[in-house]
Amino acid sequence: MESARIIATVARIVRDVGIAEEIAQDALVSALEQWPRSGVPDRPGAWLTAAAKNRAVDLVRRRETYARKLAEVGRTLSEESYDPEPSGPGDIDDDVLRLVFTACHPVLSADARAALTLRLVGGLRTDEIARAFLVPEATVAARITRAKRSLAKAGVEFEVPYGAERAARLGSVLEVVYLIFNEGYAATAGDDLLRPALCEDALRLARVLAGLMPEEGEVHGLAALLELQASRFATRTGPDGQPVLLADQNRSRWNRLLIRRGFAALEHAGDGRSYGPYALQAAVAACHARAVTYEETDWRTIAALYGRLAAVAPSPVVELNRAVAVSMADGPEAGLVLVDALADGTALAGYHLLPSVRGDLLARLGRTAEARAEFERAASLTRNARERELLLGRARAAGSQ
Repeated sequence: MESARIIATVARIVRDVGIAEEIAQDALVSALEQWPRSGVPDRPGAWLTAAAKNRAVDLVRRRETYARKLAEVGRTLSEESYDPEPSGPGDIDDDVLRLVFTACHPVLSADARAALTLRLVGGLRTDEIARAFLVPEATVAARITRAKRSLAKAGVEFEVPYGAERAARLGSVLEVVYLIFNEGYAATAGDDLLRPALCEDALRLARVLAGLMPEEGEVHGLAALLELQASRFATRTGPDGQPVLLADQNRSRWNRLLIRRGFAALEHAGDGRSYGPYALQAAVAACHARAVTYEETDWRTIAALYGRLAAVAPSPVVELNRAVAVSMADGPEAGLVLVDALADGTALAGYHLLPSVRGDLLARLGRTAEARAEFERAASLTRNARERELLLGRARAAGSQ
């Protein structure tokens, strides 16, 4: 939970995100060694930050003469307190957001930027990042290692980009914030479906970006999407932590404040004809938010929005979502045709939601034996315990019909 903030603080001192990550890990190791004996401090985050900052200052003192570094590091050399640098007009005064922009430096490829930032800021493991990009874990590990080396070789500092340089990094920054939220909204693995801290961090970063770049429609589109998705958070799981499907969620418990914020952000994203990928997804979420009941959902509009999204940002996952919307608008047979076309490819071969959707469509068509097999296959592919339980339950239900 504290990792990103520690790395961001240290990166400001050492000016190297790779070294900053190592120092943060050293501080965490120190906590594991000391806290069992001394007890967990009242403010563990502050303890960790101070420990990491002290190591960073020691490194700077060893690497450079104290007099030369004093003017640059300034008040960060104090072991008692840490005050942020003063902000100028248009400055990024959020350390974690600075870290995002630094890791999204143009010296890196787009894939490397996203992978490194998800690792440093989102705290995601290699397998979680691999799922987000639908690539092997080894590929992601190599990207992260090369990215750190490239930043160090290029001498990239913990800096604030402006003007055209900031705009050039924006696409990668938005992608990273989006992927961090997604991992929090539906965790890749573990015993819990949700990771609220990741969603909160992503939503906070999206709001900061919207305030920083008010003329960028897609920034508002992303903020709208995350506000609207977050509005359902309390209803996505039951008291026992089990996932609750959209059709079964108690919409009276959806957060109306977040919905209003989402609608307001979507208005700032531009007119509907000029929507980018994030605004289009936010428009889909808005359709769900406007429907008082699941049965009142405007699936035909949602299917059309996914069609537009597939045109501007082609993706097999988008096509799978479009197939679901088409099945709700035109019937399960129409959706199954689209899903079967996706099943013939390799892009979603290990993606558990493909057989899950196919199982749902087959169940709606009364083909229960086939549906059960698809749900069981989906359960074997997911690494999230809660999702696995849900899918196995649906398999049993299909087998009893």
